[in-house]
Amino acid sequence: MNTFRTTILLAVLFALFMWAGHALGGQQGMIIAFVMASAGSFFSYWFSDKMVIAMYQGQEVTANDDPELYGLVQELTQKANLPMPRVYIIPQETPNAFATGRNPQHAAVAVTEGIRRILTKRELAGVLGHELTHVVNRDILVARSPRPSREPSVTSPTWRSGQQSLVEVVTATGKVAAGVCLDCWS
Repeated sequence: MNTFRTTILLAVLFALFMWAGHALGGQQGMIIAFVMASAGSFFSYWFSDKMVIAMYQGQEVTANDDPELYGLVQELTQKANLPMPRVYIIPQETPNAFATGRNPQHAAVAVTEGIRRILTKRELAGVLGHELTHVVNRDILVARSPRPSREPSVTSPTWRSGQQSLVEVVTATGKVAAGVCLDCWS
């Protein structure tokens, strides 16, 4: 169902982009808009995960670098019968986590240093489990460029911006961790 919805969303966006091109430049404008939309979609599909991780200066971690985080993601992916995503640490104090990538075989999960400091292992497992559901449901394909919030004061679960929504995870100890929810269709 997500594949169908994604296809419809992209078709509507393509049509809207081409309509704007036609309105601004006639038939040539529409052709230019089509070429730009095609190139942008191709580039986003293949490289958006790398761009987002680089934008936030993410550092890939291995089992040797951070056995606790890597092991936690590995345990969760095994339970969900998923391929192991790449795991990244983002050098920011804002508590956050996100998933990115074009499909489960090319997924990445990132957490900030801030979320690692405030959550227990069990709480972090809950946040990572949530992010991995986006991989399973291929929600990460729809929102190709997640932008972790730099404003920790914005934690309303109903706040929406484009195809993303900021959600809060209130843990058993009362701690709050913000994360970008990419399942804009639910």
